Amino acid sequence: MIALPGTSRRFCDGVSRRNFLRIGSLGLGGLALPQLLQAESKAGLKSSQKSVIMIYLPGGPPHQDTFDLKPDAPSEIRGEFKPIPTVVPGMEICELLPRLARVADRFALVRSLADGIDDHSDFMCQTGRRKGNQPPGGWPTMGACVSRLLGPANTAVPAFVGLEPRMQHRPYNAGNAGYAGVAHDAFRPAADAKSDMVLNGITSDRLGDRRTLLKAFDQFRREVDSSGLMEGLDAFNQQAFGMLTSSELLRALDLQQEDAKVRERYGQGDPKVHGDAAPMLNEQFLVARRLVEAGARFVTVAYGFWDYHGNNFVNARNDLPMLDQALSALITDLHDRGLDKDVSVIVWSEFGRSPTINKDAGRDHWPRANCALLAGGGMKVGQVIGATDRWGGEPSERPVMFGEIFATLYQRLGIDVNQVTIPDLTGRPNFLVPEGCQPLKELVG
Repeated sequence: MIALPGTSRRFCDGVSRRNFLRIGSLGLGGLALPQLLQAESKAGLKSSQKSVIMIYLPGGPPHQDTFDLKPDAPSEIRGEFKPIPTVVPGMEICELLPRLARVADRFALVRSLADGIDDHSDFMCQTGRRKGNQPPGGWPTMGACVSRLLGPANTAVPAFVGLEPRMQHRPYNAGNAGYAGVAHDAFRPAADAKSDMVLNGITSDRLGDRRTLLKAFDQFRREVDSSGLMEGLDAFNQQAFGMLTSSELLRALDLQQEDAKVRERYGQGDPKVHGDAAPMLNEQFLVARRLVEAGARFVTVAYGFWDYHGNNFVNARNDLPMLDQALSALITDLHDRGLDKDVSVIVWSEFGRSPTINKDAGRDHWPRANCALLAGGGMKVGQVIGATDRWGGEPSERPVMFGEIFATLYQRLGIDVNQVTIPDLTGRPNFLVPEGCQPLKELVG
C-alpha cells in the first residue's frame, strides 16, 4: 500500500536509502528519483521484456538432502531422507519435494557448482564473483548491471527490485550496485521488514494539489542542492511523479489484486524471520512474478535460513515443504501465463553442506560442491547438469562456475558477455563475468 502521513519527517540518513519512494525526501539509493530516471534515460530504454527472478537461499541448504541425494552412501553421509523419482526419467530429488518432482520437466538441475567460498554472504550469488581484488567502485550485482544496460522496460516500474529484507546478518545483503552506479541499485519495497511506500509530507487531500507537489519538489531541490548530491532535477520532475503515483507498481505489489486460487497455490509460508536471515514468505514468489509481468527486469528474493549446523533433518522437514510449494507454484505459474520463454529463474545459495553429518545432526559449510536450479528463459530444461562423487563432496562430472550461470542468464536477456562491458570508477571497462565463463551449452545450445 501507499502511506500518506499527515506531517513531514526528516530522516537522519537524508537521501541515502532506496527503501521507499518519498515525495519531500524522495530518496532512492543516494540519488533522487528524477536523477535515477535521468541516468536510465541516458543509458537508453530497450523494448525487450526478458527478465530474471533470483531466489537466494541464505546460509546454504544441504545439497545431499535436496537435489543430490546419495542413497548408497554410508548412513553418516546419506542422511534420513529418501530420493523420489521425478517426471524426468533418471532424475531423483528429495522426498520432501513432491511438487517439484511433478514439474521437473520444467527446470534443470546443476549438481556440480564448484567455485563457492566459505563465506556467509549473498555476494557471489548476486555478482558472480569473489569479494577480493575488486576494481574501483566494487563488483556490481547482476540486477544493477541489467538496470544499467537495458534500462526500465516500463518507466512506472523499477528495472531492478529487491524483495529481500534487511537481514540481521548483514553480509546476506552484501551485494550492491558497485561501479554500475547507485542509480541502478535495487528498489527495495520490503527493506527493514517494511512494505509501505511513503509519500513523505503529502497527505491524501494534498496529493491532488499540483502546486503543493511542486513546492515539495522545490523544497527537496533546495535541500539536496545545498548538500551537492544532485543537479538537474527539474527536467525529470514530471516523470518522477508519474512513477511515484502510477498504479502499475502498486498493483504489482498488491496481492489482493491476484486471484485467490493463485494465492492459495503459492501458499503463505512462514512470516517469522528464520535465524539471522529472512522469513519464508511464499507470497514473495508471487510478487516477483507480478513484478516481472509489470515490467521489472530483475527481481531478487531471499528465502529462509539454511545454515543447518544442527538438527539438519528436523529443520529440513519444516522448511523444504514450504520451498516446494512456493517454487513449484512459480514455475507452474510462469508456464500457465506464457512467461516461461521470457522469464528466467535461478535458485541457489553461497555453498553446499559437508558430506559427513556432525555430532549435532547437522551439516557444516562445504563450498566445494553445491546445487543450482534453473527454469524458464527458453532454456533446455528437464535435465541434470554435472554430478558429484558418491559422497557428494566433489564434482565428478562437468564442474560449473558461478560465472557460467551468470553468463547463461545474461545470454537469456540478450546481453553478449563477450562484447558488453561496464567501466569501473577509473573508466576501465570490465566484462560482466569472470574470464573464461561462457553460457552453459547444455542450457542454451
